[in-house]
Amino acid sequence: MELPPFELERWLDEYEPDADLMLAESGVRSLPASRFDLDVGELGYVIPTDGAPEFRAAIAERYDRDTEEVVLTCGTQEADFLTFMALLSEGDHSVVVSPTYQSLSSVPNAVGDVSEVRTEPPEWNLSVDAVAEEIRPETRLVVLTNPSNPTGKYLGPETMQALYDLVEENNAHLLVDEVYRMLADEPHAPAAALGPRAISTAGVSKSYGLAGARLGWVVAVTEIADAVRKWKDYTTISPPIVGHHVAQQALGEREAEILEANRAHAKANRERVAEFVERYDLDWFEPTGVNGFPTIPDGFESGKEFCRSLFEAESVVLAPGDVFGYPDRFRIGFGLHTEELEEGLDRIGRYIENHR
Repeated sequence: MELPPFELERWLDEYEPDADLMLAESGVRSLPASRFDLDVGELGYVIPTDGAPEFRAAIAERYDRDTEEVVLTCGTQEADFLTFMALLSEGDHSVVVSPTYQSLSSVPNAVGDVSEVRTEPPEWNLSVDAVAEEIRPETRLVVLTNPSNPTGKYLGPETMQALYDLVEENNAHLLVDEVYRMLADEPHAPAAALGPRAISTAGVSKSYGLAGARLGWVVAVTEIADAVRKWKDYTTISPPIVGHHVAQQALGEREAEILEANRAHAKANRERVAEFVERYDLDWFEPTGVNGFPTIPDGFESGKEFCRSLFEAESVVLAPGDVFGYPDRFRIGFGLHTEELEEGLDRIGRYIENHR
């Protein structure tokens, strides 16, 4: 198994430490630790190491699943990785909808083989027929993010049901990373609620503003969940006990308050970015979540050229579309604090005007 460099993470590692403003961040501004009880007693493992049964039961109820069908992980990234390792073997094939977060393509491609189904602007609609054309006898998984990272496209229930019917007909599974789902004003039912061949991964980092809690989960039939547990024993063993404790609070009585505030924050900031996009004659699909994927301004050959030169001139970090396979675009995160977003947009606008 040989993994390629994670282009987005390497880009951020190069530019983020020295930047004044980070507009490539993909989550909602972090909540202060002071909002939560952090006293967990001893700093040991979570026991059982797949998560406290009562917490897993509460998550399972959201998906109309059983407690044993939920495994708590160190963030959604680990949830995705462990699911790939649990399901895929050499020679297996996956169909991945793009653009997407790189690991959702790179990991299955390192284990087996991947076919890409590209969605395209302006609407980023997914053709289920295009997915069907890529299905092979050895296809094990269809993989996507919903809402999408980086486009913010949120596929509706009819499309998701059609994808589920397709994998069911072909003895495959549907894996959906839904880490942004709860930022929708009216979230659709999660993928895992569609049936036993659908798998949901999610966590508290993006929608809840708790990236540092490092708490995610996999929801899958018990056979797959048990295979995830086996792989997890060889990686992190236990989710972090402090993150587990904080996430229980965030998904408990405080959830409605947190999500209401985060959705309002995302909406207000999205409107600011929409005005910016229109002012500078860029094009984008108005997203669900806190990521937008606009076109680069005229006069630049690629997203990397634009983002690199912007950093050098204004000390603002954006994510070039090149790292998602779409070099005519860039990803902007607008979940950060509003004053930071406004300052960043001012600097980007000044740079565009000076370049013109």
